[in-house]
Amino acid sequence: MKLFNLFGKKTDAPPQELKKENDEDELEIYSGMRVEVTAFDGRILFVAKLMSLHGNQAELHQYLEAAISQVEEPLPVRIRGYSDRDRKAVYMEGMIAPLPQSKWSVTELKVCRVGNDRAFFRLDTNLDATATMFSGLAMGEKPCKLLNISIGGACIGSEFRYHDGDKFLLKVRLLEDRPESVMFTQVVRVIEKGEAWFEYGCRFLELTEADQERITQNIFAAQRQKRGRS
Repeated sequence: MKLFNLFGKKTDAPPQELKKENDEDELEIYSGMRVEVTAFDGRILFVAKLMSLHGNQAELHQYLEAAISQVEEPLPVRIRGYSDRDRKAVYMEGMIAPLPQSKWSVTELKVCRVGNDRAFFRLDTNLDATATMFSGLAMGEKPCKLLNISIGGACIGSEFRYHDGDKFLLKVRLLEDRPESVMFTQVVRVIEKGEAWFEYGCRFLELTEADQERITQNIFAAQRQKRGRS
């Protein structure tokens, strides 16, 4: 596999800012930002950290095995991340090429738009799960349905009433042959679907890098299994 090493020495210079197209506002894209990389046909390729940012070039330090086996020429991709500073999803484009040790070079990097929508790929599901609260009227373990999940959060459906800000342990087995996932979760959105059914948008709290890695691996594995059935 031909490798394209498009970088010289790493620099300790502060992160550069990329100009958002057709917008006077600037948004800081910083080293360490967690991103997902997709092909232009919508295939999700891998999740990575955006590192060594300098001008319109950077590196992607890949978390998981890539969905592409060989790249002979630089590949155009979409890169979607989340800005902790601005609390917004950031949509970028660039050209990637493989480097050693599960790294990728990025050139022609540009910010296309910024939005308030979800930052990461979200897998639609319909899995049995449980939500366990340790105080309040809904205290105890209650059944629910996991409707979708991403690296940073999930949507569940339940006949039990929760409120914005409620926290609970969400337990679900994304794949039959893998251990149960347990996430400390907070309700951030409540949608009433009738008198006896509610949907809750939730975010995960206090996730370590290892936790995020496990969730990402399970989501990718479930996605591949789901596509294999279709």
